[in-house]
Amino acid sequence: MSQAPKRALIVIDVQNEYFSGKLRITYPDVGVSLPNIVRTMDAATVAGIPVVVVQHLAPPGAPVFARGSETAALHPEVACRPHDLLVEKDMASALTGTPLGAWLKARGIDTLTVVGYMTHNCDDSTVRQAHHEGWKVELLHDATGALPYRNAAGAATAEEIHRVFTVVMHSNFAAVASTEAWLAALAKGEALPVDNVLLSNQRAITG
Repeated sequence: MSQAPKRALIVIDVQNEYFSGKLRITYPDVGVSLPNIVRTMDAATVAGIPVVVVQHLAPPGAPVFARGSETAALHPEVACRPHDLLVEKDMASALTGTPLGAWLKARGIDTLTVVGYMTHNCDDSTVRQAHHEGWKVELLHDATGALPYRNAAGAATAEEIHRVFTVVMHSNFAAVASTEAWLAALAKGEALPVDNVLLSNQRAITG
């Protein structure tokens, strides 16, 4: 029987900027993702899983996430809940230029469960770096979210961005699952199932 994962819950950038600021999450709707984020925090606390809250901050006066602004503040539903570590960052990955990696290693954490925003930016960056540094990673697709883009390279809806990034992450970098599936795995002391690039590609070819 495999050993139960030693998890930490990484709650990334659940800040007012994504709810009432300039970067509003649109898929999945925050009415879905925020309650699921809260559920993961509450379940982790009950299970004795360390909860890490991450907050992205830019210099005062910046157009988004300006330190000291209301939109840079943590969403009240996250701010009011207990956590074991608060990490401030100014890069996409929560592991770049922060004490998070050393803190996790000191506690023997082997699996990071990632929730929060944005699927395709800070979540993806953190997931990939964690994978490359040797952690097992889980991403809960209904406790994360994306927003739409249009630039010189083209345009994509929030749903398209979220779907493609989660499919790619599950092919190699993380076990992507629903909050319900994670809660069930947590109750059983099990890891979430992982996939790989070859199988993901072959299924697409063969239908």
